[in-house]
Amino acid sequence: MSTVSYRTREGELIPVIVIIILNVLVYLGVNIAAFSGGNIIPYLALYGSWGGLLARPWTLITYMFTQADFWHLLTNMLTLYFFGSFLNRIAGMRNFLIVYFAGGIVGGLFVLWLSAPYAATIGASGAVFALGGALAIVAPKVRVFIFPIPVPMPLWVAVVIGFLILLPFSFISWQGHLGGLLCGLLAGLYLRHRLKIAV
Repeated sequence: MSTVSYRTREGELIPVIVIIILNVLVYLGVNIAAFSGGNIIPYLALYGSWGGLLARPWTLITYMFTQADFWHLLTNMLTLYFFGSFLNRIAGMRNFLIVYFAGGIVGGLFVLWLSAPYAATIGASGAVFALGGALAIVAPKVRVFIFPIPVPMPLWVAVVIGFLILLPFSFISWQGHLGGLLCGLLAGLYLRHRLKIAV
């Protein structure tokens, strides 16, 4: 198996930065609309209804660019930056984008399949967990920190702990996280075989 280089190349972070900027712009748009007395989230959120998806098919994409509040935006974008830049470096921009958007879409489909009817879901977490799942396969031994645990741990352990921590919270869409994670794990198996990544 071949090893990979971790030296930053010019322009390699552009897709990650562009996705972060889009999330920030949507967040600002939602808040500007709210300040003006409007609410555009119902037009962007994904609802747990196949009929709702047929009526507003764009929501399978827009929901992953819409964050609930500042802390939701901050945590998702920080995780996207670290996981996204890492996967982009070792697997390439095309593979990063495929994993990210496939994870978000599959996470959305899991929401439609498993969540309560008409429950609204927003957030990039499914797409972000897809990146984590892929990295848990292609770079499982890389050591990372997960707040608030003060010691480094293997990346795959951090991804599993991160998923389990979220399960007890009723306001968090475990369906979207699960769909994204499973998609990422499958993508990681494919990438490890196809690119012969050894990390």
